[in-house]
Amino acid sequence: MQFDPNNKVVKLCAGGMQAEAEGKIEEAHGLFQQAWDIAENDFEAFTAAHYLARNQKDPEDVLKWNLESLARANNIHDESMNATYPSLYLNIGKSYEQLDDIKEANKNYQLAANFSSFLPPGKYSDMIRSGIGEALKRTGTTRFANADM
Repeated sequence: MQFDPNNKVVKLCAGGMQAEAEGKIEEAHGLFQQAWDIAENDFEAFTAAHYLARNQKDPEDVLKWNLESLARANNIHDESMNATYPSLYLNIGKSYEQLDDIKEANKNYQLAANFSSFLPPGKYSDMIRSGIGEALKRTGTTRFANADM
């Protein structure tokens, strides 16, 4: 599934990312919330939830939005979505880690590693793989045979 740069939800999320980069966190949150409010399908809801998770103040809310994003991604039956799972599970794992649930964090980091083979080559994918590797080490897995790290 490709991101359509003309999609209204994608545009709002891109605007939110720009606002974040400028340090306008409240404005970014408002744009991400608008994207969620107008989402008309699982892809749009997945996208908006992913960005809404980014700047929540309460770690429980971060987890809630990360899990919502995963739930919406699971409803999209398109193989290209497999490349989103490493980042999704990495974010979910980080949420659990921040809530001191190391067992659940490690489980999600391992799921991220399992999906890492779907990441395309490039700097973004390298960053995600590195994040997964570091997260696994932090939560007690020093070696993961299925990961491409």
